[in-house]
Order: sequence, then C-alpha cells, then structure tokens
Amino acid sequence: MRAVIAEDSVLLRVGLVKVLEMGGFQVVAEVDDAPSLLAAVEQHRPELALVDVRMPPSFTDEGVRAALEIRRRRPATAVVLLSQYVEERYAADLLSADTSGVGYLLKQRVADVTEFVETVRRVAGGGTALDPQVVAQLLLHRSNDPLERLTPRERDVLALMAEGHSNVGIAETLTISESAVAKHINNIFAKLDLPVADSGHRRVLAVLRFLGTSRS
Repeated sequence: MRAVIAEDSVLLRVGLVKVLEMGGFQVVAEVDDAPSLLAAVEQHRPELALVDVRMPPSFTDEGVRAALEIRRRRPATAVVLLSQYVEERYAADLLSADTSGVGYLLKQRVADVTEFVETVRRVAGGGTALDPQVVAQLLLHRSNDPLERLTPRERDVLALMAEGHSNVGIAETLTISESAVAKHINNIFAKLDLPVADSGHRRVLAVLRFLGTSRS
C-alpha cells in the first residue's frame, strides 16, 4: 500500500516513514504542511494519508481541514489523524461524513510499532480506529442521552466498536464469546433506536451516536 505522510516535526516524520516501511507500506511522499499534502495526494493517489492535526502556518486545525478535503476529493484514500493531545471534536469532524477508512490516534501510539501498524492497516483496509483515550474522554462527557440506557458491558462493547475492533476482537478483549458480543450489539442497536438496516450500516450509526454526530 502507498502512503503519504504530513507531519511538520522532522524527527517524527522520519520515524513514521521507518515504521510504515517496516509494516510493508511504500511511503510515496513526506510533507510538512496542508497544501503540500493535498498536492501529494492528487499526484500519487495513495491508499493512506497519515496527517498531523496541527500544522503550519497557524498550528490549529490545518490537518483536519486537509483530511476532510481529501475525503471529499478521494473517498478511497484512508485517513489517519495524529494528535499530541485528546481533542475528540476533531475525531467527530472526520467521522461525521463517513466512518470507512478513518482513524484518530494519539502520537504516543507510534511507540508501540506493532500495534500502530496493525491499526493503520485496519484503517487503510476500510476500517475505523479511535484512540482509546479519545473513547474514554467521550464516555466522561455523556449524560442524559440514549447511551445512558446501555448497561456497563454494552458501553464497553460500543467503546471497542468505536475503536475499530471487530466482533472477534471485542470478544478477545472482553474475554467473552462471539455470540455474547453479537447479543450485546443487537441490544445496543435496539436501545439506541437505530433503524432496521444491514448490520454494517447500523454499526456505523451506533459509532456516530457514540461520537455525538449525526448522519442522514
């Protein structure tokens, strides 16, 4: 898979290149600002864009806006946002349009090379990945909404869904059977009043509800 990296820190950018190459990616461009990122994506049409949230010139949300533009122009390009701190609103911004092939991770996750590469591969393959700290922050901010109907175990399952885990991964993490996971997920769908549709679509809606976003 081909990847483009947008990161203004030279040391981190070099590290990300090495990590992705170790994971089997071909890094076709390395840039340090949003305009260069958009140009690189147009030129190389990579399968993955790894993007710093804050880049020159203002170091606010240049990366987020560039990521949203990439998703608009080239929906097939997976995007992983990297952030120094937990800023869940950026995750919500990115996921509000489409949850396929998107991720939001803290930069500290790069230190665990194996897990980081696995997560990035999952996103590049069309999955979703939210940093566990972002998920934990979202849980703290919930009150007086349909999520309050969920049992603690159902909330655990939904949090893992938001992180991008499959049913098998959820079962392994919680040490329960896959059938129990499926039952919890069906209960989540029912309690969140999600419309009857294919399970994949309802899974997306459940994650969006968890993030506090909406989707038509």
